[in-house]
Amino acid sequence: MSIQSSAPSKRPVVVYGASGYTGRLVCEYLREFGIPFIAAGRSEQRLKDALASNVPGVETADYEVAVVEHTVEALTELFTGAQVVLNTVGPFSQYGPEVVQACLAAGTHYTDTTGEQDWLITCEEQYGAHFAAAGLLLAPGIAQMYTTGEIAAQICLEQPGLDTLDIAVFWGGSPTIASTRTILVNAATSVAHYLEQNSYVPFDPTQGLVPLVVPGQHELAQSLPWGGTSHPVWFKRDPRVATCKAQGGVFNAALMNGVPQIVAGALEATKDMDAEQRDEALTATAAQVMNQMPPRENPRLNKSLDSVHASGPLGRAHCVIHGNQNYKQTGLLQAFAAYSLLQQPPLRVGFASGCQAFGHRELLGQLRAFGLVAEPVVTRQAG
Repeated sequence: MSIQSSAPSKRPVVVYGASGYTGRLVCEYLREFGIPFIAAGRSEQRLKDALASNVPGVETADYEVAVVEHTVEALTELFTGAQVVLNTVGPFSQYGPEVVQACLAAGTHYTDTTGEQDWLITCEEQYGAHFAAAGLLLAPGIAQMYTTGEIAAQICLEQPGLDTLDIAVFWGGSPTIASTRTILVNAATSVAHYLEQNSYVPFDPTQGLVPLVVPGQHELAQSLPWGGTSHPVWFKRDPRVATCKAQGGVFNAALMNGVPQIVAGALEATKDMDAEQRDEALTATAAQVMNQMPPRENPRLNKSLDSVHASGPLGRAHCVIHGNQNYKQTGLLQAFAAYSLLQQPPLRVGFASGCQAFGHRELLGQLRAFGLVAEPVVTRQAG
């Protein structure tokens, strides 16, 4: 049942950015878990149209639409009385602080779908202790491109004595409008890091594309650091891990070959602009690259692959997870996070990854149960 209300009743979950591509998928899986939710955003009509047209079975969901300004005060009022906020509004380094501060003020758990490394570091350093003191979870980056790879890494780390992670993430399809804009903004405003001996080390910004061996195919694939990804931040807090580097890309070679030129051109064109001018220019560039919502994913076309090599002084492990529909994986992971938080406390409060908060085997089980990933392929060599 859909309800429009200026003062929403307190359903336990808020999806902020529900009219976007990822937000709609989060709502779809909340419906499947039977969780009442508030679909929130800036435009009532866009929210209603997006849910009615793009969320199968939405007429059987228990939800309502809420229009809200992007201010700490307005968001706090909306979130108060809820238990979990699932945030899909990026770039998160730009729009995330108000949402996190509102969650803390309202006493709600927070998750998002970010891949912005600088935003994760900000969450950990500025807000993590406050969420922990309040007994709340702060879990940025619960999404296929990060969490599914983290699951593979955690499976490798079940073998003791491994301290180095080499992570590759690939997917089939195109990024959404919001993802494209986030990629450009992140490239223009932050430095990508990997973890080496428990210290952040910046990637060489001139390295360009790096060919990677992809399990299951003979052809090499082209990869980029993608802002460093979430993994080095999460594993910096893991005493088992000293070094972690992640690279990734899309299987579409033509698209991958064009990305460095697009990013370099955007950086050169905006280098002398102030923040507001740069944001407008990058938004316009992103629209030229991707100006429409991608079609609903097709499991035969939109494949995902997460590969992790873990090593130590005398041991090796390799885990590969083949999957499909990476945005649907993200929607499911977000909805399950809410489903779990409504029933029991997370495994860790404060700043935590999806695996640290809910358990990597639990998350893998959900992805397997919904037919989004295959059984992991694991090989081990002990010294």
